Amino acid sequence: MHRRPAFPAALTSLASLAAFGLVLLSPAAAHAHGDTVKVVVTGQRGGHVTADVTWENDGDAVESAVAATVNAVSGDGARTLGPWRLVRDPAAPPAGWSTAETLPPGNWKVSVDVGFPALGHGDREVAVPVVDPAPSTGGPTAGAPTAGTPTATPSASTPSAPAPAQPPAGSPSPTPATEPGATDRTAAWWTAAGVAVTALAGAAVGVLLRRRRARRRP
Repeated sequence: MHRRPAFPAALTSLASLAAFGLVLLSPAAAHAHGDTVKVVVTGQRGGHVTADVTWENDGDAVESAVAATVNAVSGDGARTLGPWRLVRDPAAPPAGWSTAETLPPGNWKVSVDVGFPALGHGDREVAVPVVDPAPSTGGPTAGAPTAGTPTATPSASTPSAPAPAQPPAGSPSPTPATEPGATDRTAAWWTAAGVAVTALAGAAVGVLLRRRRARRRP
């Protein structure tokens, strides 16, 4: 029958002391920064609420995740916005936080409540200014000359249109061209006149023939 070797009493005592020390040191390490955080609402940037979150006891920045809600009430109390959450602000490391959402122009009372990694609260009145639109540059119209700019004159080397040729001295002046359609109207007039004259002549001849026949009758 084999006997198990007895565990040395000294090692047992050391193990017990180490375990007891870890139990005592764990809460101390967990609460090294304290059990509350300090929240300072620093203002706004472009409508985004900005805040610093640090440990209350030593002022160190909170490096872990922060669970916080942001609420805003207008100056007249008619409008409320939120709750929004805080996100890391890359423009203000390491303690800077901000909101992804933006406040509209006006006066706002902003409150921030932190629930993790410890409790904390901060509030402040924030004014968001109205951003004026960029003024449009009223430049001169494209193609229009500006004041004081001389206007371009035609170059002397530019050939001008040739003048109409003049007839030599002593030559008869050209007969003006007949108006288009004048010849047709003249021909039609003479045709109508000829028809009328022919009709009148035929009527006269008929009258003379009837008279002659009347005279020849006994």
